[in-house]
Amino acid sequence: MNGNYKKWLGMIALVLVFATTHSRAAAPIAGDAEAAKHGDEAANLQLVKETEQKTADFVFRQYNLGVLSHYSYLLGSGGEAMIVDPARDISRYLEDARELGLKITKIYLTHSHADFVAGHMELAKAAGAEILINAETRAGYPHKALTDKAEVRVGKLRGVVIMTPGHTPDGTCMLVYTPASADKPAFMFTGDTLFIGSVGRPDLMGEGMSAAALAEMGFHTWKEKLSKLPDDTRIFPAHGAGSLCGAHLSDKPVSTIGEQRRENVYLQHGDLTSYVMAVIDGLPDAPQYFKHNAKMNHDGPPLVDRDKIMPPPLAAAEAAARAQKGAWLIDAREAKPFAEAHPRGAINIGIRGRFETWTGIMIPWGEPFILVGSEGEIREAASRLKRIGYDSPAGFLKDGMEGWKQAGLPSGSLKLVKPQELYRQMQSGTAPVVVDVRLPSEWMALRIGQVLNIPINRLFTDGKRLAGDMPVLTVCNSAYRSSMGASVLLKMGFKDVRNMEGGGEAWVAAGLPTISAAGAGHGAAASPARAVKLPDRIAASDLKRMLMDLPGTFELVDIRPPAQFADFSLPGSLNADVADLIANPAYLNGTVPLVIVDRDGSLAMSAGGILAQKTARPIKVLFGGLEAYWNESAAPLPQGSRPPAAPPSVKPAALGPPPAGSPPAKPEPPKKKSAGC
Repeated sequence: MNGNYKKWLGMIALVLVFATTHSRAAAPIAGDAEAAKHGDEAANLQLVKETEQKTADFVFRQYNLGVLSHYSYLLGSGGEAMIVDPARDISRYLEDARELGLKITKIYLTHSHADFVAGHMELAKAAGAEILINAETRAGYPHKALTDKAEVRVGKLRGVVIMTPGHTPDGTCMLVYTPASADKPAFMFTGDTLFIGSVGRPDLMGEGMSAAALAEMGFHTWKEKLSKLPDDTRIFPAHGAGSLCGAHLSDKPVSTIGEQRRENVYLQHGDLTSYVMAVIDGLPDAPQYFKHNAKMNHDGPPLVDRDKIMPPPLAAAEAAARAQKGAWLIDAREAKPFAEAHPRGAINIGIRGRFETWTGIMIPWGEPFILVGSEGEIREAASRLKRIGYDSPAGFLKDGMEGWKQAGLPSGSLKLVKPQELYRQMQSGTAPVVVDVRLPSEWMALRIGQVLNIPINRLFTDGKRLAGDMPVLTVCNSAYRSSMGASVLLKMGFKDVRNMEGGGEAWVAAGLPTISAAGAGHGAAASPARAVKLPDRIAASDLKRMLMDLPGTFELVDIRPPAQFADFSLPGSLNADVADLIANPAYLNGTVPLVIVDRDGSLAMSAGGILAQKTARPIKVLFGGLEAYWNESAAPLPQGSRPPAAPPSVKPAALGPPPAGSPPAKPEPPKKKSAGC
């Protein structure tokens, strides 16, 4: 590395430290897990279209239940089908099997899941299918016990089960061989053993087995079994981003063994001790309902009568009397109507979010609860709660909030505060106590100023540190969790409770300053935040669409070394030295966006950060660099033209259309938002 290059890297590093310490926008706020799961689609089983396969020999379908970050699968061949790790709502599997002309004959469980109630008993009854699970599980329902290397046939497909303890002692994976793959596995169902970007957490067995002992098993599972598989073996896990069965899961629905070998942070630990420490460190609290769901799945969940979903209606006086005796009131409405008026003591867990998970976190297992909302919300809530074993609500509030008011029963309300109003109060010293109810990692990554962090799952206990007669305002990313937090404080007796409308996303959208992790512990949190303009990150899928649909509307600069650029490049891109890019004023001029690409996005983000401070011109950086571009594409490298680097005194020419004969870029499937809780 020459001296000039080192000089520029040093300058870039200084700029990045400052920019990440005081920034006005960053991903942790914008990528809220709750906001990403507020649509109707997330609450129902959805087909993952980009992974669907249908050949003469077999059909493969992957399903995503977004609110639980749960993947399940249909594998069919020769007129029969196997369902892998099914959800308790089985209607979609039955409908798809009928559509495909398949009879469901097998149900494969990779292990006894803890985060949801599985649909194996439902499917066995409805389809007459056989349940397959590890013999070591000692399941309490009729099943076929699987042993290591047991073979499972589905038409022309051959599955081989391997014992893969780590997440649980009875964890298994299944290698699937197709006629085309011969003796080489085409893909593998990995359950909770191996996730994309992570591994199954080993701390869910309670006193039955230590987390370290299970983590040690997981280390040997990887080293002695999974790591021996070919790099191109595709893996399909049981969970994606947002699942509490692991940490740092990716939102990608499929990966390969080779990709995980290179990119999975846990698999980079080559020795047992460092692996164990990495896997058991920093795990979020497991919801209290997990152990009960695991037992239900082990013993065999009771069958659900879908014709009797609605709980019994309760008059307002009866609901209030039961609440007085200890029943929980769960208000499933959205934050705004809840803020206007709600039964005093109700907990707001909005149906348009991770309703199941948050109910399982906030409402103790086995205690009576009453649902509040419209008839449609009640029906959906009661149905979805069966996914986590909350099968028997005590009832629902007949006539809703109107009936409660007409009965003259005590109501509560809370004020919604706009971000601009809160910011003015914080600047003038008149703000209430601000409580950020997100996870500590989220709070550390990005926050709106000098605020207190009390995670929502600890608010009932840690909230006692606050004074009940002082004004308190709650905040999260999207106002979903903060509305829940505000309702908890009201139930605890706090007199003046407020919620920030729109959450951190609205704060950032309003252009208000934030403080990020780099300033923590160095007085930054107590100082006025400063706004620093940062470059926009552009996803690979968006850049592909721009290359195909909007040629001539932006300039594309590749800052990799000339040798790498000569090896391959994006059509129409120019090669420039990073030092020249930063120093040459020509790059600051123009109205069309300047898009910077490099190998992995790191150096481009640094250079873009410097340029963004100097110009009003839109600066964009390819997120993840060209590695992400080609990995997400799974397409061969294009053979487009490779124009020479622009001389220092010449402004780069506007990007023209791709050279004649260049292959078109492969369309990118829609990128899913992260679902991390």
